[in-house]
Amino acid sequence: MYKAIAGASVRGLSGSHRGESFLRFLSSSGTLCQKSALKHPSSHPPEMPACDFTPEEYKGMSKDQMLQIRRQFCNPMTMKVTFYKRPVFIHQGHMQWLWDVDGRRYLDLFAGVATISVGHCHPRVTEAAVKQLKTLWHTTNIYVYPPIHEYCEKLASYLPDPLKVIYLTNSGSEANDLAMLMARLYTGNFDILTFGNSYHGSSTQTLGLTSNAAYKYPLPSGLGCSNTMCPDVYRGIWGGSHCRDSPVQTTRDCSCPQGCCLATDHYIGQLKQTLATSVPSRIAAFFAEPIQGVGGAVQYPKNYLKEAYKLVRERGGVCIADEVQTGFGRTGSDFWGFQGHDVIPDIVTMAKGIGNGFPMGAVVTTPEIAAAFAKGVHFNTFGGNPVACSVASAVLDTITLEGTQQNSLKVGTYLMTEMEKLRDVYEIIGDVRGKGLQIGVEMVKDKSSRDPLPAEAVGEILEDVKDMGVLIGKGGLYGQTFRLKPPMCITMEDADYFLAVFNKALSNYMERK
Repeated sequence: MYKAIAGASVRGLSGSHRGESFLRFLSSSGTLCQKSALKHPSSHPPEMPACDFTPEEYKGMSKDQMLQIRRQFCNPMTMKVTFYKRPVFIHQGHMQWLWDVDGRRYLDLFAGVATISVGHCHPRVTEAAVKQLKTLWHTTNIYVYPPIHEYCEKLASYLPDPLKVIYLTNSGSEANDLAMLMARLYTGNFDILTFGNSYHGSSTQTLGLTSNAAYKYPLPSGLGCSNTMCPDVYRGIWGGSHCRDSPVQTTRDCSCPQGCCLATDHYIGQLKQTLATSVPSRIAAFFAEPIQGVGGAVQYPKNYLKEAYKLVRERGGVCIADEVQTGFGRTGSDFWGFQGHDVIPDIVTMAKGIGNGFPMGAVVTTPEIAAAFAKGVHFNTFGGNPVACSVASAVLDTITLEGTQQNSLKVGTYLMTEMEKLRDVYEIIGDVRGKGLQIGVEMVKDKSSRDPLPAEAVGEILEDVKDMGVLIGKGGLYGQTFRLKPPMCITMEDADYFLAVFNKALSNYMERK
């Protein structure tokens, strides 16, 4: 019934090459990317692009009241993860824009951690939610109701065969937890492999998959989960200047012969060693994000996942693609991140952008794996909620009708290639990487050592960017990587504005230093 566009590649689309206009833009604001300009940055922040939306006046509780409640009644973790020394108090959102309680506007380039896919309060998605709220809020899937069936059929049309059986959940952690259970039941094996530097959730089980000490607790968790070396071609042991599928490559020297990537061979060799030493001869699964999200937009060398999938399947395991952050067109060239690696996983997990901020997740698998999982009873009270399904269906329609995936490719490629120019100027930018609007900018003390820029310095730059009206994220093993994962409706003008702001923030930091 629904025409799938998931396999349609947009690699042939070229971004709008606006390097000259960008340089004129920077020049007019006194922040031209030249070393001499760093000593004399403009005293004025760049001018924010126009917006024809007027937010409602905020008339709620004071900022002091909110912080008091946050400290007293909200779980302590909310204060621990609050960005900025001077927090942002968000009141309203529209497309790529957010307004705080004082009416100040921000360009949102983090999208609630890569969650707002088509835009804050997108009219089409909002209309679908309101319509469903007036019809039916909730009933469980022990009854047959239209939204869940309409959505499952539509979502399945965006996935290649044999990935056609859909389980709906409420979050990415829940989806990954469910995928772990499926893999173990189907294979009859227990051990699961994932990468170092990975993040796959914070439930008791998925914490075993997550390989970052900041998210760990001193308690047993994730029994049967092991990590293998992350094939990071910038920070890892091996890597060169032609390794990854990205508009921007690392500056590391590369001596690979034509058509051969030695980094792939070396990292696959290390995976073989892990399989030989750290897990039984038969395993249940291998988890991998097509591009690491919380880990800092880390990309693997070309063909690595294809080779890794072969090794895992030889040992009885299934291959699981965690598309929580990379799915729904965010990588630009493809609808799903795994398509950029020329692989088809056995299980795909997804969340975040699936509902444009509405709490929702999904697991998609094959009929064979689903049949094995049906040996017991799996029931999710809220999975497939009518409102969630209506919202998610409108998200898919919007991506298709508005060319959101193509916009991710165009604007994302432009952003990365322009930030590559900044990397060549600033000693503290070690790497720029990603695909589409899944972008990482890794900050270092200096390019030769690649030692992470200290957290305090990263925080200074982050705060300065915010004070000039742009919200970005951070991640990476040491919190050293800026993360750009905006709503996929951002424009080239928005990109120019961020580039000018980021350049000025870097100039300001270098002057203070």
